[in-house]
Amino acid sequence: MEHAVEQQIEQQTEPQTERPQQLQRAAAALQQSVALMARLRGPDGCPWDREQTFDSIKKYTLEETYEVFDAIERRAWPELQDELGDLLLQVLFYAQMASDAGYFDMADVAAGLNAKLIRRHPHVFGEVEASDAQTVLRNWDQIKQQEKAAGAAQQGMLDDVPRTMPAMLEASKLGSRAAKVGFDWPNASGLIDKLREETAELEAELAPEAGAAARVQAELGDLLFTVVNLARHLKVDPESALRATNAKFRRRFAAMEAAGGGRAGLEAASAEELEALWVSAKRLEPQG
Repeated sequence: MEHAVEQQIEQQTEPQTERPQQLQRAAAALQQSVALMARLRGPDGCPWDREQTFDSIKKYTLEETYEVFDAIERRAWPELQDELGDLLLQVLFYAQMASDAGYFDMADVAAGLNAKLIRRHPHVFGEVEASDAQTVLRNWDQIKQQEKAAGAAQQGMLDDVPRTMPAMLEASKLGSRAAKVGFDWPNASGLIDKLREETAELEAELAPEAGAAARVQAELGDLLFTVVNLARHLKVDPESALRATNAKFRRRFAAMEAAGGGRAGLEAASAEELEALWVSAKRLEPQG
């Protein structure tokens, strides 16, 4: 099966390859990376690398992913090249640890990906027609469902949404999955009404002697969940939207700090003076 997939990949990609030297360079560099990772984990390798486990490097994978996001958002292309290398290191690390344990190796990872890319792009590697991105996504989802049905025991619709992913992304995934069976708001207007409802419920819990801390947290969670689903309906990535606002806040606060005499000046300023500095900082850049 693996050999057949390799032959299909060669047949499908060779006629369209305009830069074979680039592919050869990439293959040679990746082969060296795999060999270096094996050496680092080997008996004469790095003590730190040999001690690592799947659980111990998970946090680095998350850190490297966010550093990739940051480089993209800043359009820092040389940095992105470096950060992608760091992210690739995480893949190599997991694959080498799996190889050491006899589970699979990097070749299995790449072969599985290649087979999946061909299988899920029948409009490119097969006879299926797909003239727009929405059709592609619909076909992709149908193929995924077929793969799951052919696999292990049937799971619940939400069971394969990882509980360990960032909460905002998890909320978006959960909402998308529920929407597939029609359990969703019909439009963004309904979600805005829901947002008002959740805000009112939170305000009620904040009233004097009204809500316990646990209920306040629960209502705030409901509010955030609604915001994430509103973003989904508006076709806005909530993580990207919030990161953009974070960056805007950084810029405006830095302008406040510069105009207000640094940290000492801000600490000595009154609430009215801080508000005036903030309004002034907002005027220094385009609104958005």
